[in-house]
Amino acid sequence: MASAELRQIRRRINSVNSTKKITRAMELIAASRIVKAQQRVKQSIPYAEKLTEVIRNVARASGGVAHPLLERREVRTVGMLVISSDRGLAGAYNANVIRMAEAAMIEHANEDRELKLFLVGKKGQTYFRFRGYHVERAFLGVTDAPSYGDARAVANTLLEAFATGEVDTVEAYYTRYVSALNQQATLYRLLPVEPPTTEGEEQAGAVAYTYEPSPGEILDRILPRYVEAAIFGMLLESSASEHASRQRAMKAATDNANELVKILTRIANQARQAEITTEISEIVGGAEALAEARGE
Repeated sequence: MASAELRQIRRRINSVNSTKKITRAMELIAASRIVKAQQRVKQSIPYAEKLTEVIRNVARASGGVAHPLLERREVRTVGMLVISSDRGLAGAYNANVIRMAEAAMIEHANEDRELKLFLVGKKGQTYFRFRGYHVERAFLGVTDAPSYGDARAVANTLLEAFATGEVDTVEAYYTRYVSALNQQATLYRLLPVEPPTTEGEEQAGAVAYTYEPSPGEILDRILPRYVEAAIFGMLLESSASEHASRQRAMKAATDNANELVKILTRIANQARQAEITTEISEIVGGAEALAEARGE
């Protein structure tokens, strides 16, 4: 009986050790990808800042020119972009952003607004479809290492929906990368575009520019690029957050496996000691019985 229990404990130790190797490998892979993801986030910032500067200057020169992407309408239909991951084992990464988006969906439903879901990542798609939500469009296989082409595809879909009046506003829910230990589920109001503020610049002495072609034509070209850059930044930050969350989750799993192996090893040693004690007792008892039998 003791031998069977010991074999079972040893099989469990081997199983935990095998799992620990997998979680350790995933931890190291995620850790290596975090560095690349951080670099991509930093590299994208100057482009977004320059676009913001151009839009600010054009808006100042245009004197409040109207543009379809700046138009504010009565909100009857809300487009919601939710960025999750394609793979799991990332701790609470997906749960946090999905929970935030679902809470907003309930609020919009209570205000009798129609919803159109645009999802990035398989986890979000699986979650919302399982709960009976209609998914307008899903983008899969882009979250590990998103490219600008992926951002453009998402942006084109949203811009078309906004331009044709299918949606009156677009809200984006993603995870903002603060640090390797801190990632925050965030709401970003994507459409209509909020013109960058120019407060304080005129007081500092803003330079007057002459634009060719007209400011309106420049906005026609710049604003879609601005939306693309915003989505690309969200994809990059979400990717970095995903890898950071997965690295922490796999480290915790590896640490738990180490602790479980220690506990099981101690139990196995105790079981082995009990087995040896039983065997010794049986030998001693048998020797005493044999000695008594010879004495008779």
